[in-house]
Amino acid sequence: MGYNDEIKIFNGIIKGNEEVLKNFYRKNFVVVKKFILQNSGNEKDAEDVFQDGLIVLYQKLNTDSVHITCSIHTYFYGICKNKWRSKLRRKHKVSCCGAIDDLMLEHHTDFIDDIEQMEREQLYRKHFSKLNCKCKRILTLFFEGKSMREIGVILNYSEGYVRKKKFECKKYLMEMIEKDPLYAELAIRSTSNKVNRIVS
Repeated sequence: MGYNDEIKIFNGIIKGNEEVLKNFYRKNFVVVKKFILQNSGNEKDAEDVFQDGLIVLYQKLNTDSVHITCSIHTYFYGICKNKWRSKLRRKHKVSCCGAIDDLMLEHHTDFIDDIEQMEREQLYRKHFSKLNCKCKRILTLFFEGKSMREIGVILNYSEGYVRKKKFECKKYLMEMIEKDPLYAELAIRSTSNKVNRIVS
C-alpha cells in the first residue's frame, strides 16, 4: 500500500468517510474475526472488538497521539489483538500467547500467512524508518524499479555512487532486521509451518 493510500485512510477515518470505513471494514474484519474465533471468541466478540479498536484508532489519529511505523492495517490488527487479550485476561480464560493457541492455529495456514505477512511488513518498516534520509530515498526509488542511472539523475549523484550507496544502505537495513528478535521468530515459525504442510 502506498503512502497516499495510507493518508486517504487516515483522513477518511478521522472525517468518518462512509466509503473509506466500509473498505476498511471489508479488508480488516475477516482477519480480526479469524483471530478471535481461534482464541475462545465468537463472531459477536469479533464485532465488539473491531468497533472498540476502531474507536481507539480514531482517537489516536484525531489527537495525533500515535506514530505509526507500519501499515495502518497492521497497526489496527495489533490494537484489536491487545483488546481481545485484555478481555480474555478479565474473563480468566486461556492466554492468547499459550501453546493451545499455537496448536489451534496450526491448521489455519492461510490465516497464519496473513499474520506473518503483516509482521514481516511491520519489521521492515520499523527498521527502514531508522535509516538516514539519503538511504531512504535511494532504496525507495530502487524498490520502485528505478535503475541506478535513473536514481543518479533524480538525486544528482553519479551512477557509481548510487550503486555503492544502495549496496551499503541495503546491507545496513538487513543487518538491523536480522538482529531483531522478531526476525528469528518469524524464520523459525516459517520453517515450522512449511514442515507442518509437508507432513499434514
